Amino acid sequence: MATGAEYGLKKIVWQKIKETIIADCRKSEVWKIMILDNFTTRLLSSCCKMSDLMSEGITIVEDLFKSREPVPEMKAVYFMSPTAKCVDIFISDFKLKPKYKGAYVYFTDYCPDDLFNKMKLFCAKHIKVCKEINMSFLPLETQVFTCGNPEAFRSIYSPHSADRGLTLETLADQIVTLCATLEEYPGVRYKKDTTLDYAKILAELVDNKLARHYELDENGKKKEKTQAQLLIVDRAFDPVSPILHELTYQAMAYDLIPIKNDTYKYKGKDGSEKEALLNEGDELWVKLRHLHIAEVTEQIPKLVKEISANKKQTDGKISIGGLKHLMKQMPAFRKQIAEKTVHLTLAEDCMTKFQSSVEKLCKAEQDLAVGSDVEGQKVKDPMRTLLPVLLNPYSTHDKIRAVLLYIFSLNGTTEENLAKLIQHVKIETEREYITNWKELGVPIISTSSFFSSRKLSRRDRSQEEMYNLSRWVPIIKDVMEDVVDNKLDTKEWPHQSECPSAWNGSRAVSARQKHKPSAQDDHRTGSRLIIFILGGVSYSELRCAYEVTQACKSCEVIIGSTHLLTPTTLLEDIRDLSKKPMEAFTIVEETAGS
Repeated sequence: MATGAEYGLKKIVWQKIKETIIADCRKSEVWKIMILDNFTTRLLSSCCKMSDLMSEGITIVEDLFKSREPVPEMKAVYFMSPTAKCVDIFISDFKLKPKYKGAYVYFTDYCPDDLFNKMKLFCAKHIKVCKEINMSFLPLETQVFTCGNPEAFRSIYSPHSADRGLTLETLADQIVTLCATLEEYPGVRYKKDTTLDYAKILAELVDNKLARHYELDENGKKKEKTQAQLLIVDRAFDPVSPILHELTYQAMAYDLIPIKNDTYKYKGKDGSEKEALLNEGDELWVKLRHLHIAEVTEQIPKLVKEISANKKQTDGKISIGGLKHLMKQMPAFRKQIAEKTVHLTLAEDCMTKFQSSVEKLCKAEQDLAVGSDVEGQKVKDPMRTLLPVLLNPYSTHDKIRAVLLYIFSLNGTTEENLAKLIQHVKIETEREYITNWKELGVPIISTSSFFSSRKLSRRDRSQEEMYNLSRWVPIIKDVMEDVVDNKLDTKEWPHQSECPSAWNGSRAVSARQKHKPSAQDDHRTGSRLIIFILGGVSYSELRCAYEVTQACKSCEVIIGSTHLLTPTTLLEDIRDLSKKPMEAFTIVEETAGS
Protein backbone atom coordinates (compact mmCIF):
# COMPACT_ATOMS: atom_id res chain seq x y z
CA MET A 1 0.00 0.00 0.00
CA ALA A 2 1.29 3.46 -0.84
CA THR A 3 1.94 5.71 2.10
CA GLY A 4 1.44 9.44 2.27
CA ALA A 5 4.91 10.37 1.09
CA GLU A 6 4.41 8.37 -2.12
CA TYR A 7 0.96 9.61 -3.04
CA GLY A 8 -1.36 12.58 -2.72
CA LEU A 9 -0.77 16.06 -1.36
CA LYS A 10 2.53 15.29 0.35
CA LYS A 11 4.02 13.82 -2.81
CA ILE A 12 2.85 16.81 -4.88
CA VAL A 13 4.39 19.25 -2.37
CA TRP A 14 7.73 17.42 -2.18
CA GLN A 15 7.82 17.18 -5.99
CA LYS A 16 7.30 20.93 -6.29
CA ILE A 17 10.02 21.65 -3.70
CA LYS A 18 12.37 19.42 -5.71
CA GLU A 19 11.48 21.14 -8.99
CA THR A 20 12.03 24.63 -7.58
CA ILE A 21 14.37 24.84 -4.59
CA ILE A 22 16.30 21.59 -5.06
CA ALA A 23 16.68 21.95 -8.84
CA ASP A 24 18.41 25.32 -8.36
CA CYS A 25 20.68 23.79 -5.71
CA ARG A 26 21.71 20.99 -8.06
CA LYS A 27 23.07 23.48 -10.60
CA SER A 28 25.85 24.26 -8.13
CA GLU A 29 27.93 21.31 -6.94
CA VAL A 30 28.64 22.81 -3.52
CA TRP A 31 26.89 21.36 -0.47
CA LYS A 32 24.49 23.79 1.09
CA ILE A 33 22.91 24.82 4.37
CA MET A 34 19.10 25.16 4.48
CA ILE A 35 17.60 27.78 6.78
CA LEU A 36 13.92 27.53 7.71
CA ASP A 37 11.41 29.50 9.76
CA ASN A 38 8.77 27.83 11.99
CA PHE A 39 6.21 27.41 9.20
CA THR A 40 8.62 26.05 6.56
CA THR A 41 10.10 23.65 9.15
CA ARG A 42 6.62 22.17 9.58
CA LEU A 43 6.02 22.21 5.83
CA LEU A 44 9.22 20.34 4.99
CA SER A 45 8.95 17.84 7.84
CA SER A 46 5.43 16.98 6.68
CA CYS A 47 6.61 15.81 3.25
CA CYS A 48 10.25 14.69 3.49
CA LYS A 49 12.95 13.30 5.80
CA MET A 50 16.41 14.67 6.55
CA SER A 51 17.85 11.82 4.46
CA ASP A 52 15.83 13.08 1.44
CA LEU A 53 17.44 16.51 1.82
CA MET A 54 20.90 15.00 2.31
CA SER A 55 20.58 13.05 -0.92
CA GLU A 56 19.76 16.36 -2.65
CA GLY A 57 22.96 18.05 -1.45
CA ILE A 58 21.65 19.82 1.66
CA THR A 59 23.97 18.96 4.50
CA ILE A 60 22.69 21.08 7.43
CA VAL A 61 19.21 22.38 8.30
CA GLU A 62 19.09 25.38 10.66
CA ASP A 63 16.47 27.51 12.39
CA LEU A 64 16.30 31.08 11.02
CA PHE A 65 15.50 32.50 14.47
CA LYS A 66 18.27 30.77 16.44
CA SER A 67 21.83 31.92 16.79
CA ARG A 68 23.89 30.35 13.96
CA GLU A 69 27.63 30.04 13.45
CA PRO A 70 28.91 31.70 10.23
CA VAL A 71 30.01 29.24 7.51
CA PRO A 72 31.47 31.64 4.92
CA GLU A 73 32.61 28.85 2.56
CA MET A 74 29.05 27.47 2.10
CA LYS A 75 26.00 28.79 0.28
CA ALA A 76 22.71 29.03 2.18
CA VAL A 77 19.19 28.22 1.01
CA TYR A 78 16.59 30.37 2.81
CA PHE A 79 13.07 28.93 2.64
CA MET A 80 10.80 31.27 4.61
CA SER A 81 7.53 33.18 4.88
CA PRO A 82 7.52 36.70 3.36
CA THR A 83 7.24 38.53 6.70
CA ALA A 84 9.15 41.56 8.02
CA LYS A 85 10.53 39.42 10.88
CA CYS A 86 12.05 36.82 8.50
CA VAL A 87 13.41 39.43 6.07
CA ASP A 88 15.06 41.45 8.88
CA ILE A 89 16.92 38.37 10.16
CA PHE A 90 17.97 37.51 6.59
CA ILE A 91 19.36 41.05 6.13
CA SER A 92 21.25 40.85 9.45
CA ASP A 93 22.95 37.65 8.18
CA PHE A 94 24.55 39.60 5.28
CA LYS A 95 24.47 43.34 6.06
CA LEU A 96 27.75 43.75 7.95
CA LYS A 97 29.75 40.55 7.66
CA PRO A 98 28.17 37.85 5.46
CA LYS A 99 27.58 34.56 7.29
CA TYR A 100 27.51 32.55 4.06
CA LYS A 101 29.07 32.52 0.59
CA GLY A 102 25.74 33.45 -1.01
CA ALA A 103 21.97 33.15 -0.58
CA TYR A 104 19.26 31.33 -2.49
CA VAL A 105 16.00 32.87 -1.22
CA TYR A 106 12.59 31.18 -1.59
CA PHE A 107 9.39 32.65 -0.19
CA THR A 108 6.32 30.52 0.49
CA ASP A 109 4.12 33.26 -0.98
CA TYR A 110 4.09 36.71 -2.60
CA CYS A 111 6.72 39.00 -1.03
CA PRO A 112 5.48 42.60 -0.56
CA ASP A 113 7.43 45.19 -2.57
CA ASP A 114 8.68 47.09 0.48
CA LEU A 115 10.31 43.93 1.93
CA PHE A 116 11.74 42.93 -1.44
CA ASN A 117 13.26 46.41 -1.97
CA LYS A 118 14.70 46.39 1.55
CA MET A 119 16.47 43.08 0.82
CA LYS A 120 17.74 44.42 -2.51
CA LEU A 121 19.07 47.56 -0.85
CA PHE A 122 21.20 45.73 1.73
CA CYS A 123 21.95 42.32 0.22
CA ALA A 124 21.62 42.46 -3.59
CA LYS A 125 25.16 41.24 -4.30
CA HIS A 126 24.76 38.18 -2.02
CA ILE A 127 21.44 36.95 -3.45
CA LYS A 128 21.93 34.36 -6.21
CA VAL A 129 18.24 33.46 -6.58
CA CYS A 130 15.02 35.00 -5.20
CA LYS A 131 11.72 33.24 -5.95
CA GLU A 132 8.16 33.00 -4.65
CA ILE A 133 7.07 29.36 -4.84
CA ASN A 134 3.38 29.69 -3.90
CA MET A 135 3.13 27.11 -1.15
CA SER A 136 1.92 28.43 2.19
CA PHE A 137 -0.21 25.51 3.38
CA LEU A 138 0.70 22.31 5.26
CA PRO A 139 0.02 18.93 3.62
CA LEU A 140 -0.90 16.90 6.72
CA GLU A 141 -2.18 13.75 5.04
CA THR A 142 -2.73 12.35 1.56
CA GLN A 143 -6.01 14.28 1.22
CA VAL A 144 -5.77 16.76 4.09
CA PHE A 145 -4.20 20.22 4.39
CA THR A 146 -4.30 23.00 6.98
CA CYS A 147 -3.18 26.62 7.13
CA GLY A 148 -1.37 25.78 10.38
CA ASN A 149 -3.22 28.60 12.12
CA PRO A 150 -5.27 27.63 15.23
CA GLU A 151 -5.26 31.34 16.26
CA ALA A 152 -7.47 32.08 13.22
CA PHE A 153 -10.43 30.70 15.20
CA ARG A 154 -10.21 33.55 17.68
CA SER A 155 -9.38 36.15 15.00
CA ILE A 156 -12.50 35.27 13.03
CA TYR A 157 -15.11 34.47 15.66
CA SER A 158 -14.15 36.61 18.67
CA PRO A 159 -16.33 39.70 19.21
CA HIS A 160 -13.11 41.50 20.25
CA SER A 161 -11.16 40.56 17.11
CA ALA A 162 -8.97 43.34 15.76
CA ASP A 163 -7.51 41.37 12.85
CA ARG A 164 -10.44 39.50 11.28
CA GLY A 165 -9.98 41.12 7.85
CA LEU A 166 -6.23 40.50 7.81
CA THR A 167 -6.71 36.85 8.88
CA LEU A 168 -9.26 36.23 6.10
CA GLU A 169 -6.84 37.82 3.58
CA THR A 170 -4.00 35.56 4.76
CA LEU A 171 -6.19 32.42 4.64
CA ALA A 172 -7.32 33.35 1.11
CA ASP A 173 -3.65 33.62 0.04
CA GLN A 174 -2.92 30.21 1.57
CA ILE A 175 -5.90 28.56 -0.17
CA VAL A 176 -4.77 30.09 -3.49
CA THR A 177 -1.30 28.54 -3.03
CA LEU A 178 -2.97 25.15 -2.46
CA CYS A 179 -4.92 25.52 -5.74
CA ALA A 180 -1.76 26.67 -7.54
CA THR A 181 0.23 23.68 -6.22
CA LEU A 182 -2.54 21.33 -7.43
CA GLU A 183 -2.62 23.28 -10.73
CA GLU A 184 -6.34 23.84 -10.26
CA TYR A 185 -8.37 26.96 -11.03
CA PRO A 186 -11.61 25.90 -9.36
CA GLY A 187 -15.15 27.21 -9.42
CA VAL A 188 -15.79 28.67 -5.94
CA ARG A 189 -18.93 28.17 -3.85
CA TYR A 190 -19.79 28.94 -0.24
CA LYS A 191 -22.44 27.98 2.31
CA LYS A 192 -24.94 30.78 2.68
CA ASP A 193 -25.53 31.76 6.30
CA THR A 194 -28.24 33.94 7.75
CA THR A 195 -26.20 35.31 10.65
CA LEU A 196 -22.52 35.51 9.61
CA ASP A 197 -20.96 36.07 6.20
CA TYR A 198 -17.36 35.03 6.82
CA ALA A 199 -17.56 32.12 4.35
CA LYS A 200 -18.94 34.50 1.70
CA ILE A 201 -16.17 37.07 2.33
CA LEU A 202 -13.49 34.36 2.17
CA ALA A 203 -15.00 32.94 -1.06
CA GLU A 204 -14.88 36.41 -2.68
CA LEU A 205 -11.28 36.95 -1.56
CA VAL A 206 -10.15 33.53 -2.83
CA ASP A 207 -11.90 33.97 -6.15
CA ASN A 208 -10.37 37.42 -6.75
CA LYS A 209 -6.90 36.26 -5.75
CA LEU A 210 -7.20 33.16 -7.97
CA ALA A 211 -8.17 35.38 -10.90
CA ARG A 212 -5.11 37.57 -10.26
CA HIS A 213 -2.84 34.54 -9.82
CA TYR A 214 -3.95 32.91 -13.07
CA GLU A 215 -3.99 36.17 -15.06
CA LEU A 216 -0.25 35.90 -15.49
CA ASP A 217 1.02 32.35 -15.75
CA GLU A 218 4.64 31.62 -16.74
CA ASN A 219 3.80 31.53 -20.44
CA GLY A 220 1.93 34.82 -20.26
CA LYS A 221 -1.36 33.04 -21.06
CA LYS A 222 -4.59 33.46 -19.12
CA LYS A 223 -5.54 30.12 -17.54
CA GLU A 224 -9.10 28.89 -17.95
CA LYS A 225 -11.08 27.43 -15.04
CA THR A 226 -10.40 23.72 -14.42
CA GLN A 227 -13.01 21.09 -13.54
CA ALA A 228 -12.34 21.42 -9.80
CA GLN A 229 -14.76 22.88 -7.27
CA LEU A 230 -13.81 24.67 -4.07
CA LEU A 231 -16.42 24.84 -1.29
CA ILE A 232 -15.99 27.20 1.66
CA VAL A 233 -18.04 26.70 4.80
CA ASP A 234 -17.77 28.04 8.34
CA ARG A 235 -17.64 25.99 11.54
CA ALA A 236 -21.27 26.67 12.58
CA PHE A 237 -22.40 24.63 9.56
CA ASP A 238 -22.07 21.43 11.65
CA PRO A 239 -21.46 21.97 15.38
CA VAL A 240 -22.40 18.34 16.19
CA SER A 241 -19.57 16.37 14.50
CA PRO A 242 -16.66 17.92 16.44
CA ILE A 243 -18.46 17.47 19.81
CA LEU A 244 -19.65 13.84 19.60
CA HIS A 245 -17.61 10.92 20.93
CA GLU A 246 -16.43 9.24 17.70
CA LEU A 247 -15.66 5.51 17.62
CA THR A 248 -13.49 5.33 14.51
CA TYR A 249 -9.84 4.73 15.42
CA GLN A 250 -8.10 8.04 14.54
CA ALA A 251 -10.89 10.32 15.81
CA MET A 252 -11.32 8.24 18.98
CA ALA A 253 -7.59 8.19 19.75
CA TYR A 254 -7.18 11.97 19.35
CA ASP A 255 -10.25 12.56 21.52
CA LEU A 256 -9.52 10.16 24.40
CA ILE A 257 -5.73 9.82 24.51
CA PRO A 258 -3.34 12.76 25.12
CA ILE A 259 -1.63 12.74 21.69
CA LYS A 260 0.49 15.86 21.13
CA ASN A 261 2.08 16.71 17.75
CA ASP A 262 0.89 13.31 16.48
CA THR A 263 3.10 11.62 19.11
CA TYR A 264 1.58 8.81 21.16
CA LYS A 265 3.44 8.09 24.42
CA TYR A 266 3.00 4.70 26.03
CA LYS A 267 4.73 2.20 28.34
CA GLY A 268 6.55 -0.78 26.85
CA LYS A 269 6.24 -4.31 28.27
CA ASP A 270 9.41 -3.69 30.26
CA GLY A 271 7.87 -0.54 31.80
CA SER A 272 10.04 1.85 29.76
CA GLU A 273 8.58 5.06 28.27
CA LYS A 274 8.11 4.77 24.53
CA GLU A 275 6.71 7.04 21.85
CA ALA A 276 5.37 6.53 18.34
CA LEU A 277 4.54 8.97 15.58
CA LEU A 278 1.04 8.51 14.15
CA ASN A 279 1.50 9.53 10.55
CA GLU A 280 1.40 8.12 7.04
CA GLY A 281 4.90 6.69 7.39
CA ASP A 282 3.18 3.98 9.47
CA GLU A 283 1.37 1.77 6.94
CA LEU A 284 -0.68 0.07 9.62
CA TRP A 285 -2.00 3.45 10.81
CA VAL A 286 -3.06 4.29 7.24
CA LYS A 287 -4.85 0.93 7.03
CA LEU A 288 -6.63 1.20 10.40
CA ARG A 289 -7.25 4.90 11.07
CA HIS A 290 -10.73 5.17 9.54
CA LEU A 291 -12.04 1.81 10.77
CA HIS A 292 -14.49 1.49 13.65
CA ILE A 293 -12.75 0.52 16.90
CA ALA A 294 -14.64 -2.82 16.86
CA GLU A 295 -12.93 -3.71 13.57
CA VAL A 296 -9.54 -2.44 14.75
CA THR A 297 -9.62 -4.61 17.89
CA GLU A 298 -10.56 -7.55 15.68
CA GLN A 299 -7.80 -6.95 13.14
CA ILE A 300 -4.75 -6.25 15.31
CA PRO A 301 -4.57 -9.65 17.10
CA LYS A 302 -4.79 -11.36 13.67
CA LEU A 303 -1.87 -9.26 12.44
CA VAL A 304 0.18 -10.09 15.54
CA LYS A 305 -0.50 -13.83 14.94
CA GLU A 306 0.73 -13.46 11.33
CA ILE A 307 3.99 -11.99 12.61
CA SER A 308 4.50 -14.81 15.14
CA ALA A 309 3.73 -17.39 12.42
CA ASN A 310 6.39 -15.85 10.15
CA LYS A 311 8.85 -15.92 13.02
CA LYS A 312 8.23 -19.63 13.69
CA GLN A 313 9.03 -20.53 10.10
CA THR A 314 12.68 -19.66 10.77
CA ASP A 315 13.00 -22.11 13.70
CA GLY A 316 13.71 -25.12 11.47
CA LYS A 317 16.91 -25.78 9.49
CA ILE A 318 17.90 -22.85 7.32
CA SER A 319 20.54 -22.44 4.59
CA ILE A 320 23.26 -19.79 4.67
CA GLY A 321 21.54 -18.05 1.72
CA GLY A 322 18.24 -18.11 3.58
CA LEU A 323 19.92 -16.67 6.65
CA LYS A 324 21.42 -13.82 4.63
CA HIS A 325 18.00 -13.09 3.16
CA LEU A 326 16.44 -13.12 6.64
CA MET A 327 19.13 -10.77 8.00
CA LYS A 328 18.41 -8.34 5.17
CA GLN A 329 14.73 -8.44 6.04
CA MET A 330 15.19 -8.03 9.79
CA PRO A 331 14.90 -4.20 9.96
CA ALA A 332 11.57 -4.33 8.10
CA PHE A 333 10.53 -7.29 10.28
CA ARG A 334 11.38 -5.38 13.45
CA LYS A 335 9.50 -2.31 12.16
CA GLN A 336 6.41 -4.46 11.50
CA ILE A 337 6.48 -5.86 15.04
CA ALA A 338 6.99 -2.38 16.52
CA GLU A 339 4.07 -0.93 14.51
CA LYS A 340 1.77 -3.73 15.59
CA THR A 341 2.77 -3.34 19.24
CA VAL A 342 2.02 0.39 19.06
CA HIS A 343 -1.47 -0.18 17.67
CA LEU A 344 -2.20 -3.04 20.03
CA THR A 345 -1.41 -0.69 22.94
CA LEU A 346 -3.24 2.32 21.47
CA ALA A 347 -6.38 0.29 20.66
CA GLU A 348 -6.31 -1.17 24.20
CA ASP A 349 -5.98 2.36 25.66
CA CYS A 350 -8.97 3.53 23.59
CA MET A 351 -11.05 0.50 24.65
CA THR A 352 -10.23 1.01 28.34
CA LYS A 353 -11.53 4.60 28.16
CA PHE A 354 -14.53 3.47 26.11
CA GLN A 355 -15.56 0.77 28.59
CA SER A 356 -15.02 2.94 31.67
CA SER A 357 -17.23 5.88 30.62
CA VAL A 358 -17.71 6.55 26.91
CA GLU A 359 -19.86 3.52 26.05
CA LYS A 360 -22.81 4.64 28.21
CA LEU A 361 -22.50 8.23 26.97
CA CYS A 362 -22.52 7.25 23.29
CA LYS A 363 -26.13 6.03 23.17
CA ALA A 364 -27.47 9.31 24.59
CA GLU A 365 -25.17 11.36 22.34
CA GLN A 366 -26.22 9.46 19.20
CA ASP A 367 -29.93 9.74 20.05
CA LEU A 368 -29.59 13.51 20.57
CA ALA A 369 -27.51 14.03 17.43
CA VAL A 370 -29.57 11.85 15.09
CA GLY A 371 -32.93 12.75 16.66
CA SER A 372 -34.03 9.12 16.86
CA ASP A 373 -33.05 5.94 18.71
CA VAL A 374 -31.54 2.69 17.39
CA GLU A 375 -34.99 1.42 16.36
CA GLY A 376 -35.61 4.63 14.40
CA GLN A 377 -38.15 5.99 16.91
CA LYS A 378 -38.12 9.81 17.06
CA VAL A 379 -36.71 11.31 20.28
CA LYS A 380 -39.81 13.21 21.47
CA ASP A 381 -38.34 14.57 24.71
CA PRO A 382 -34.58 15.22 24.42
CA MET A 383 -34.41 16.18 28.13
CA ARG A 384 -35.25 12.58 29.08
CA THR A 385 -32.27 11.47 26.97
CA LEU A 386 -29.97 14.06 28.55
CA LEU A 387 -30.98 13.58 32.19
CA PRO A 388 -29.19 10.23 32.86
CA VAL A 389 -25.95 11.83 31.63
CA LEU A 390 -26.36 14.77 34.01
CA LEU A 391 -27.21 12.51 36.97
CA ASN A 392 -24.21 10.19 36.49
CA PRO A 393 -20.65 10.95 37.65
CA TYR A 394 -19.26 11.79 34.19
CA SER A 395 -16.53 14.41 33.79
CA THR A 396 -17.61 18.06 33.50
CA HIS A 397 -16.32 18.13 29.89
CA ASP A 398 -18.45 15.12 28.94
CA LYS A 399 -21.52 16.71 30.51
CA ILE A 400 -20.87 19.97 28.64
CA ARG A 401 -20.68 17.99 25.38
CA ALA A 402 -24.01 16.26 26.12
CA VAL A 403 -25.69 19.57 27.06
CA LEU A 404 -24.48 21.13 23.80
CA LEU A 405 -25.86 18.21 21.77
CA TYR A 406 -29.19 18.66 23.57
CA ILE A 407 -29.25 22.40 22.74
CA PHE A 408 -28.21 21.79 19.11
CA SER A 409 -31.00 19.20 18.75
CA LEU A 410 -33.55 21.88 19.70
CA ASN A 411 -31.89 24.71 17.75
CA GLY A 412 -31.62 26.64 21.02
CA THR A 413 -33.26 26.55 24.43
CA THR A 414 -34.82 29.11 26.82
CA GLU A 415 -32.77 31.40 29.10
CA GLU A 416 -34.38 29.72 32.12
CA ASN A 417 -33.58 26.18 30.94
CA LEU A 418 -30.01 27.16 30.04
CA ALA A 419 -29.45 28.63 33.53
CA LYS A 420 -30.65 25.33 35.10
CA LEU A 421 -28.36 23.24 32.85
CA ILE A 422 -25.34 25.43 33.63
CA GLN A 423 -26.09 25.12 37.36
CA HIS A 424 -26.51 21.36 37.07
CA VAL A 425 -23.13 20.91 35.32
CA LYS A 426 -21.58 23.33 37.90
CA ILE A 427 -20.01 25.64 35.31
CA GLU A 428 -21.50 28.93 36.53
CA THR A 429 -18.05 30.56 36.31
CA GLU A 430 -17.35 29.02 32.90
CA ARG A 431 -20.72 29.24 31.21
CA GLU A 432 -18.86 30.49 28.08
CA TYR A 433 -18.24 26.84 27.10
CA ILE A 434 -21.91 26.91 26.10
CA THR A 435 -22.96 30.55 25.61
CA ASN A 436 -20.08 31.53 23.30
CA TRP A 437 -21.35 29.27 20.50
CA LYS A 438 -23.55 32.24 19.60
CA GLU A 439 -20.39 33.98 18.30
CA LEU A 440 -20.22 31.28 15.59
CA GLY A 441 -23.85 31.87 14.70
CA VAL A 442 -25.07 28.68 16.42
CA PRO A 443 -28.40 29.36 18.20
CA ILE A 444 -28.07 28.70 21.94
CA ILE A 445 -31.10 30.72 23.05
CA SER A 446 -34.14 30.16 20.82
CA THR A 447 -35.21 33.71 20.06
CA SER A 448 -37.71 33.14 17.27
CA SER A 449 -39.82 30.57 15.53
CA PHE A 450 -37.28 30.69 12.67
CA PHE A 451 -34.68 28.73 14.64
CA SER A 452 -37.13 26.20 16.04
CA SER A 453 -38.39 25.40 12.54
CA ARG A 454 -34.96 25.30 10.91
CA LYS A 455 -34.21 21.61 10.41
CA LEU A 456 -31.55 20.42 8.04
CA SER A 457 -32.67 17.78 5.56
CA ARG A 458 -30.25 14.86 5.61
CA ARG A 459 -29.47 12.12 3.11
CA ASP A 460 -31.31 8.87 3.80
CA ARG A 461 -28.78 6.33 5.08
CA SER A 462 -31.28 3.82 6.46
CA GLN A 463 -29.97 1.12 4.08
CA GLU A 464 -26.34 1.55 5.11
CA GLU A 465 -24.71 -0.78 7.61
CA MET A 466 -23.99 1.13 10.80
CA TYR A 467 -22.88 0.44 14.33
CA ASN A 468 -25.56 1.37 16.90
CA LEU A 469 -23.20 3.77 18.65
CA SER A 470 -22.00 5.35 15.37
CA ARG A 471 -25.19 6.36 13.58
CA TRP A 472 -24.35 10.04 13.15
CA VAL A 473 -22.73 10.94 9.82
CA PRO A 474 -20.97 14.33 9.57
CA ILE A 475 -23.03 16.78 7.50
CA ILE A 476 -20.04 17.50 5.26
CA LYS A 477 -20.35 13.95 3.87
CA ASP A 478 -23.87 14.73 2.60
CA VAL A 479 -22.42 17.82 0.92
CA MET A 480 -19.55 15.87 -0.69
CA GLU A 481 -21.96 13.26 -2.07
CA ASP A 482 -24.38 15.97 -3.28
CA VAL A 483 -21.54 17.67 -5.20
CA VAL A 484 -20.50 14.36 -6.74
CA ASP A 485 -24.13 13.67 -7.73
CA ASN A 486 -24.45 17.23 -9.04
CA LYS A 487 -27.35 17.86 -6.62
CA LEU A 488 -25.98 20.60 -4.37
CA ASP A 489 -28.63 23.29 -3.86
CA THR A 490 -27.50 26.57 -5.49
CA LYS A 491 -29.65 28.68 -3.15
CA GLU A 492 -27.90 27.20 -0.10
CA TRP A 493 -24.51 27.04 -1.85
CA PRO A 494 -24.27 30.04 -4.21
CA HIS A 495 -21.56 30.12 -6.88
CA GLN A 496 -18.95 32.81 -6.44
CA SER A 497 -17.66 31.57 -9.80
CA GLU A 498 -18.60 28.48 -11.80
CA CYS A 499 -16.68 25.58 -13.34
CA PRO A 500 -16.49 25.75 -17.16
CA SER A 501 -18.93 22.87 -17.67
CA ALA A 502 -21.02 20.30 -15.79
CA TRP A 503 -19.31 18.52 -12.92
CA ASN A 504 -18.05 15.19 -14.17
CA GLY A 505 -17.76 13.25 -10.92
CA SER A 506 -21.24 11.77 -11.09
CA ARG A 507 -20.34 8.08 -10.87
CA ALA A 508 -21.22 8.22 -7.19
CA VAL A 509 -21.65 5.19 -5.01
CA SER A 510 -22.83 5.77 -1.47
CA ALA A 511 -19.80 5.51 0.80
CA ARG A 512 -20.57 2.97 3.51
CA GLN A 513 -20.10 3.87 7.12
CA LYS A 514 -18.02 0.69 7.62
CA HIS A 515 -15.25 1.83 5.35
CA LYS A 516 -12.91 -0.72 3.78
CA PRO A 517 -9.93 1.18 2.39
CA SER A 518 -8.14 -0.31 -0.57
CA ALA A 519 -4.71 0.73 -1.83
CA GLN A 520 -4.44 4.48 -1.95
CA ASP A 521 -2.51 4.53 -5.17
CA ASP A 522 -5.58 3.75 -7.29
CA HIS A 523 -5.42 5.71 -10.50
CA ARG A 524 -7.87 8.58 -10.22
CA THR A 525 -9.48 10.36 -13.12
CA GLY A 526 -12.10 13.07 -13.10
CA SER A 527 -12.50 16.12 -10.92
CA ARG A 528 -11.19 17.37 -7.63
CA LEU A 529 -13.45 18.65 -4.88
CA ILE A 530 -11.65 20.90 -2.38
CA ILE A 531 -13.46 21.69 0.86
CA PHE A 532 -12.30 24.37 3.29
CA ILE A 533 -13.86 24.63 6.77
CA LEU A 534 -13.26 28.01 8.38
CA GLY A 535 -12.43 27.50 12.07
CA GLY A 536 -11.16 23.93 12.37
CA VAL A 537 -11.93 20.48 10.95
CA SER A 538 -12.59 17.35 13.04
CA TYR A 539 -11.04 13.93 12.44
CA SER A 540 -14.44 12.43 11.59
CA GLU A 541 -14.80 15.01 8.80
CA LEU A 542 -11.35 14.10 7.43
CA ARG A 543 -12.50 10.48 7.22
CA CYS A 544 -15.46 11.50 5.03
CA ALA A 545 -13.09 12.85 2.34
CA TYR A 546 -11.42 9.43 2.08
CA GLU A 547 -14.72 7.51 2.16
CA VAL A 548 -16.30 9.55 -0.64
CA THR A 549 -13.11 9.39 -2.74
CA GLN A 550 -13.00 5.62 -2.25
CA ALA A 551 -16.66 5.15 -3.18
CA CYS A 552 -16.48 7.41 -6.22
CA LYS A 553 -13.27 6.77 -8.13
CA SER A 554 -13.97 9.66 -10.52
CA CYS A 555 -13.62 12.35 -7.85
CA GLU A 556 -10.85 13.06 -5.36
CA VAL A 557 -11.96 14.99 -2.27
CA ILE A 558 -9.36 17.14 -0.54
CA ILE A 559 -10.36 18.66 2.78
CA GLY A 560 -8.67 21.45 4.69
CA SER A 561 -9.09 24.06 7.37
CA THR A 562 -7.36 26.67 9.45
CA HIS A 563 -6.31 23.81 11.79
CA LEU A 564 -7.28 20.36 13.06
CA LEU A 565 -9.43 20.19 16.17
CA THR A 566 -10.42 17.76 18.88
CA PRO A 567 -13.50 18.17 21.12
CA THR A 568 -11.27 19.42 23.96
CA THR A 569 -9.40 22.05 21.93
CA LEU A 570 -12.64 23.25 20.32
CA LEU A 571 -14.38 23.69 23.69
CA GLU A 572 -11.40 25.62 25.07
CA ASP A 573 -11.32 27.87 21.97
CA ILE A 574 -15.07 28.51 22.32
CA ARG A 575 -14.72 29.35 26.03
CA ASP A 576 -11.92 31.85 25.33
CA LEU A 577 -13.75 33.70 22.53
CA SER A 578 -15.23 36.31 24.87
CA LYS A 579 -11.94 37.05 26.64
CA LYS A 580 -10.46 40.41 25.74
CA PRO A 581 -7.02 40.08 24.10
CA MET A 582 -5.01 40.89 27.23
CA GLU A 583 -7.13 38.93 29.72
CA ALA A 584 -5.07 35.81 29.27
CA PHE A 585 -1.84 37.62 30.21
CA THR A 586 -2.35 39.06 33.68
CA ILE A 587 1.09 39.77 35.13
CA VAL A 588 1.38 40.08 38.90
CA GLU A 589 4.41 42.12 39.91
CA GLU A 590 5.99 41.04 43.15
CA THR A 591 7.48 43.70 45.42
CA ALA A 592 10.82 43.08 47.09
CA GLY A 593 10.56 41.08 50.31
CA SER A 594 7.07 39.71 49.53
